[in-house]
Amino acid sequence: MVKTIDIQGFPHTYELSAPTGSPVVLVFIHGWLLSRAYWQPVIERLSPLYQCLAYDLRGFGESQLDAIRPTNIGTRVETTVAANLAERVTVGAAAKSPPSLAWEIETAIAAPTAANYTPAAYAQDLNLLLQQLDIRKVWLIGHSLGGSIALWAADQAPQTIDGVICVNSGGGIYLKEEFERFRTVGKMLVKLRPRWLSYFPLLDLPLARMNVARPLALNWARQRLVDLVAAQPEAALGALLDSTTEAEVHRLPQVVARLQQPVHFIAGANDTMMEPKYVHHLASFHPSFEFCGNNVSEISDCGHLSMVEQPDAVANEIQTVLAKYLG
Repeated sequence: MVKTIDIQGFPHTYELSAPTGSPVVLVFIHGWLLSRAYWQPVIERLSPLYQCLAYDLRGFGESQLDAIRPTNIGTRVETTVAANLAERVTVGAAAKSPPSLAWEIETAIAAPTAANYTPAAYAQDLNLLLQQLDIRKVWLIGHSLGGSIALWAADQAPQTIDGVICVNSGGGIYLKEEFERFRTVGKMLVKLRPRWLSYFPLLDLPLARMNVARPLALNWARQRLVDLVAAQPEAALGALLDSTTEAEVHRLPQVVARLQQPVHFIAGANDTMMEPKYVHHLASFHPSFEFCGNNVSEISDCGHLSMVEQPDAVANEIQTVLAKYLG
């Protein structure tokens, strides 16, 4: 069942499958200009074993900003600080260092606003969503930008997030010319997409071939066009620009290096948008890399949309990783 929940004044649309015998909930995070829909083939394969949550990031899919309500900053900070402190003094977090009130206030002030689209801000959205849904034992599975968000969320809430699986997600190397080119193309893509574009005949056909190893089924091409048009400009541009600054790119390896939870990376062997070498690079900062890429797996004949190109392979990889750490 599709539901919408308010996170700090922003509507977030999500779907939560039925509970299973496992206490672990798998939370799926989509990438830039996409939506939760792309995770459905994988969720169909895993939901008999694990409860699964998929949601639309703020400003994407059905989590639209039209319904923003004015939020008093003082009330928001007070509420966020109280929630964070309460969460951190639970029995499950007893063994962890006591929180700093100054840190909690700083985190609350930095909480998402209409002008804050960094991966860290989206991670705060996610952790508040988990709090509101009372989900306390989580593995995050993030695609592309969603992988960066998952890593940040695990860093922010180690008491809740037990592990992370990044799909078609890597980086940590700032290549100035390539990033500038990517931002230029991305800005043009966002600006030149009127709402009527999704009704224009045959425009979905190029999207069936973009960034994938083999052409997608036309229903997925259509979905890509729908999500491209639906993404709100502020979120689409903000997420693009805020996640690709030199400072932000260099922060990500630092986040990976300090994570104590298991982190596994899944790469598409034919991914030209996030090449496997960049996935291996980011993975190498985690202790489980062990000089030979023990925390990386590659899916053959697969581009940048692994979860719809090779859903069986992705689901199998996820099950293998979970079996390794959950027993």
